[in-house]
Amino acid sequence: MIKTVVVLTLLFLSAACSTSTREVINKPETQPQVSKTIAAEAVKGLKRKVAIARFSNETKHGNSFLLDGDNDRIGKQAMDILSARLTDTGKFLMFERADLGKIKAEQEIAEIDTQMVGADYLILGSVSEFGRTTESEVGLFSRNKKQKANATVNVRLIDVTNGQIVFSQEGSGEALSEANRVFGVGESAGYNSQLDDQALSAAISKLVSNLIENLLDTPWVAYILDNSEGQVIVSGGESQGIRAGDKLLVMKRGRQVKNQQTGLMIELPGKEVARLEVVAFAGTGNNEVSICSVVSGDLAKDKLSDLIVREL
Repeated sequence: MIKTVVVLTLLFLSAACSTSTREVINKPETQPQVSKTIAAEAVKGLKRKVAIARFSNETKHGNSFLLDGDNDRIGKQAMDILSARLTDTGKFLMFERADLGKIKAEQEIAEIDTQMVGADYLILGSVSEFGRTTESEVGLFSRNKKQKANATVNVRLIDVTNGQIVFSQEGSGEALSEANRVFGVGESAGYNSQLDDQALSAAISKLVSNLIENLLDTPWVAYILDNSEGQVIVSGGESQGIRAGDKLLVMKRGRQVKNQQTGLMIELPGKEVARLEVVAFAGTGNNEVSICSVVSGDLAKDKLSDLIVREL
């Protein structure tokens, strides 16, 4: 009888050791899943100028009477994550807006002439949901604890030329943590603040892909900066996908007319003026230009400001 009790006790202890677990954190996917078309091909075109104008925390989470109105920690965290995601793509010129005052202060100290550049698109966003849940399951010999953090983020993309909202989306993400104990063997899971950060990062990553594709949806266009001594200088260079030998089409802008139905201005189709061939590049980084020669047509008849360059 005693041997039987000993055997059963050993069996229970072995079961406890085999089923107890250390705390496991299920980290969500934080890398944006860009479409196969954009991932496989280099999208030609000048980088869009983008600025994140505002990202706020509209939930009660993280808000306290001890914090002033400018100390929006979750909103700033969301802005930094989104800015990092867009900058990492290498497809946009990102401009600072949230801490613009600090930049101007440094420019004054260094006596730098301010050269501020306006953005093509503004991003406005908010954290609309942020919460945590904790579930405990208690058995005869076991205890299981699950923690889950979830976040929901909303953004809208605005065309600064007319203030129109051209895209909006909601993204949600969650992060999980689980720990199990049997017969007191295993780890107990305490409060894990990292879950909040991971859930917010996952929510932003869910919507970044569509945001990137909408920013790149406008047609490729460049501008003639100079035309002299047989050389035509066109904005954009190798980093924007232009290659030596590429043929470019120069178009005269069409007339601007007002669409009575929407109240917006629309540009009518233009006409071809000339064709160019890219022969060399100058400049560095985001300030590159292409040096082109005229293959056909004449650029002398029109003002350079009335011309745009498109891919042939």
